[in-house]
Amino acid sequence: MRALEEKILSEGRVLEGGVLQVGAFLNQLVDTAFTREMADDIASAFAGDGVTKVLTVETSGIMIAFATAAALGVPMVFAKKNKTSNLDGNLLTAEIHSFTHNNTYTAAVCADYIRPDDKILIVDDFLANGEALRGLIALVRSGGASVAGCAVQIEKGFQRGGDSLRESGVKVYSLAIIDEMSPDGGIVFRHP
Repeated sequence: MRALEEKILSEGRVLEGGVLQVGAFLNQLVDTAFTREMADDIASAFAGDGVTKVLTVETSGIMIAFATAAALGVPMVFAKKNKTSNLDGNLLTAEIHSFTHNNTYTAAVCADYIRPDDKILIVDDFLANGEALRGLIALVRSGGASVAGCAVQIEKGFQRGGDSLRESGVKVYSLAIIDEMSPDGGIVFRHP
């Protein structure tokens, strides 16, 4: 999606340690019109795949997941990162390591929200090493549901998580794939 690449170049910043700061439009100050545009693009890519629900993990992926679910006309569910008092009963869980936060957490969803007849589209803001998506795929499959695929706004192609998922047979759709980035060397995008 060229419009996302242009926004990354004009409004994003590359920080040390392989971090791309896009809070000015993507995941803190959210450009809602542009989020709808990105969601429509994702929905179009999965329109024929029989998606019944969209799943993400809190927090930054919720905006794009909600917009994508609305574009597809299906419910959205998000996995919680922390057990709360209103999260009890039969849970589907997965251990996930976060590249951004450098910690491991247990993602959890009420088992009633993911049913065996569901075909789940997993949506997130970033794809680096692929740990969040792998964890959510495992969570979906533990509930007996199937995975339609995964969609992300920005894939860090140089970290190979997306390539690894594709090689394992998972449909991965990324709006922008960055193959190289550095604070002083700019950003290089992958184009199919």
